[in-house]
Amino acid sequence: MAASWRLRCNLPLVRYFLGFGSGRSLGLSQGAAAWTVGRGANWRWFHGTQLLQDPIKILMPSLSPTMERGNIVKWLKKEGEAVSAGDALCEIETDKAVVTLDANDDGILAKIVVEEGAKNIKLGSLIALMVEEGEDWKHVEIPKDVSAPPPVPKPPAPPQPSPQTQTPCPARKERTVGTPPRLRLSPAARNILEKHSLDASQGTATGPRGVFTKEDALRLVELKQMGKIAEFRPAPGPPSTLSAPVPPQPTAGLSYPRPMIPPVSIPGQPNAAGTFTEIPASNIRKVIAKRLTESKSTVPHAYATANCDLGAVLKVRRDLVKDDIKVSVNDFIIRAAAVTLKQMPGVNVTWDGEGPKHLPSVDISVAVATDKGLITPIIKDAAAKDIREIADAVKVLSKKARDGKLLPEEYQGGSFSISNLGMFGIDEFTAVINPPQACILAVGRFRPVLKLTEDEEGNPQVRQHQLITVTMSSDSRMVDDELATKFLETFKANLENPMRLA
Repeated sequence: MAASWRLRCNLPLVRYFLGFGSGRSLGLSQGAAAWTVGRGANWRWFHGTQLLQDPIKILMPSLSPTMERGNIVKWLKKEGEAVSAGDALCEIETDKAVVTLDANDDGILAKIVVEEGAKNIKLGSLIALMVEEGEDWKHVEIPKDVSAPPPVPKPPAPPQPSPQTQTPCPARKERTVGTPPRLRLSPAARNILEKHSLDASQGTATGPRGVFTKEDALRLVELKQMGKIAEFRPAPGPPSTLSAPVPPQPTAGLSYPRPMIPPVSIPGQPNAAGTFTEIPASNIRKVIAKRLTESKSTVPHAYATANCDLGAVLKVRRDLVKDDIKVSVNDFIIRAAAVTLKQMPGVNVTWDGEGPKHLPSVDISVAVATDKGLITPIIKDAAAKDIREIADAVKVLSKKARDGKLLPEEYQGGSFSISNLGMFGIDEFTAVINPPQACILAVGRFRPVLKLTEDEEGNPQVRQHQLITVTMSSDSRMVDDELATKFLETFKANLENPMRLA
């Protein structure tokens, strides 16, 4: 007991002299560590083991609520390079944008586990290892409980077409006696033959590529009515040994398996006749396709359209340009929508799965087209911003969206969306709602239109008006037709009277 007690009491001292303990955990000074190093080769070996600390794991983070996997676009640090907290480590492509991953600790980037270009990395997967300053980063090993990621797949070599696919038609096989010919039937011909108990082998196929057409089937029906051919009766099969009744199976005479027809096109041969090239979809494209499909299949869309006169807006815009204040027509539209949503909070709602949820602030999502797909950065609290502040925010967010530098909080959420295709020459269109939002406003280009109006004295005159067509898609579960109509009427009144937007 005494010996074991002394061993336990002296264990920290033993660890101190042998160098097993970490200077960080035992509070050793640099001088003590240096003293340990200078005690000979054995002591240097023990001190070398001390430097192999548990590395700091860098895992694939969740950078958006809907993110399930991510792609490593580019590593901004190299192995062995010093890293400070807040430094950019790498660029990760999420389901929304390309986001920069920053370091949380100081140290040295010891091992890059997932190389650049790796795709579909699961959340929580190990992508790199870091060690603290002064530790041996060259001998860091990947933890055994973490499996190495699969290598980045290389594009497969173009497959060469087999000799069978190069021939226009496969060689015909001899048919055994008693089996029906392998013919291709059109749907109408198949229906006629089954209805009149006929077989295609009793006639001749005259369709393209040997297809038995409707006309061929009607010709057989006429021959049967004239008594020139008999009703087709398939040969009886061997007696069944099963005691249980067997459900009726289609007769051999009425079953026509398709012949082996070579494919019209094959993948992997660009610029060759009869071929196509597969284009891999990015994470952003996949998420856009998924969300648009869910929106159109689960959200009851209703549409309402209105024409707005931009004459007053264009005049105010020209006056602002003279004062060196650059704003666009779209900035006025965003401001008008924000003011209208403030006046009608019943439209500023989202769907939480069970019912509408009113939002305290007006956050407008503005659709921006990028090379990687459509993304909607958010103008936060747009109702509290003036035209100039909205214009500045749109410019900054649009540039960040096209450069793929949007932060998650800059595109997540929102209560109302605006999509403007007027700059592309589109007169009007309908847009798909961005769930869980209730509405999206589709804006076309403004165009000159001649209209008959009255002057101040009541005399009729023809004047040119700059009209713009807006179409609102609304979720009928939250915004019914009456509410959508009132919203568009108020929006039109606000847009046509810029003083209301001040």
